[in-house]
Amino acid sequence: MNKDPYGHLATALQSSFHKHTKQALSGVGAVLGTITSTGLKLDDFKHELQDYLVAELPGLLSVPRHMYKGTSTSVESENWEGKELKTSFYIGEDELEDVNLSLNKGLKPRDRVLAVRVNSGNDVVVVCKVVNGRG
Repeated sequence: MNKDPYGHLATALQSSFHKHTKQALSGVGAVLGTITSTGLKLDDFKHELQDYLVAELPGLLSVPRHMYKGTSTSVESENWEGKELKTSFYIGEDELEDVNLSLNKGLKPRDRVLAVRVNSGNDVVVVCKVVNGRG
């Protein structure tokens, strides 16, 4: 039986690297989950998390020109009392500064979300809500 010490060393190193790499990456990456009434349940973790983070998206909101249709009423004038006028309001293109999209306020139990593990897998951040691509 021919023993190759270098081959044995290479196999041992490869096995060790594989084990450490797998261990290091096991708690990192994106995962799907579900919001519950008391926390977050990740698809690849059997326990529910009560302590998790939710992303907020601060920035500048650009709003294109748009139109609102509605009904106007006036109670200050005798001639208008009880009457309605159908009207349209045109709002010009605008940019709103210091806008903050708070994802946390829009999440409800049973919503599917995309979460990312951070801090070596010690924290989970919900990045967005996930919906069916077919509507």
